[in-house]
Amino acid sequence: MTWVAAPLRPAALATTRLAEHWAHGLDIAEPLAIPFPDTDRLRHVAWLAHRTLPYAFASAGERAPAVRCELTAPDGVTRWEYGPADAACVVSGPAGAFCRVAARRLAPASSGLATRGPGAARVLDLLRTYAL
Repeated sequence: MTWVAAPLRPAALATTRLAEHWAHGLDIAEPLAIPFPDTDRLRHVAWLAHRTLPYAFASAGERAPAVRCELTAPDGVTRWEYGPADAACVVSGPAGAFCRVAARRLAPASSGLATRGPGAARVLDLLRTYAL
């Protein structure tokens, strides 16, 4: 299906809409102090954020490195992993923080996410769930 920046498969388009609704839900809930707990549905948002890294880097005029994301699911036990196991760039930490950074609702420096490897901090600078 044709979308803003490029054609998207229906599942990817649905995931972008889910990410958008989740982010705007944060915008409403947080100022009103309404509980908005992270759930396992964030795995879709995390997948989208990782999957769109090549686009984010290209939009910045940079070449995307291989990136491994090792995220702790909201249950505090399950681990969600995206990207090649041997990637030089690794981002790890809570999935909720990763998704909030990708939605531009949390600054990378305040996220508690860990990065290692050449260019890994740049991943957090460019991480997003939407087209530029």
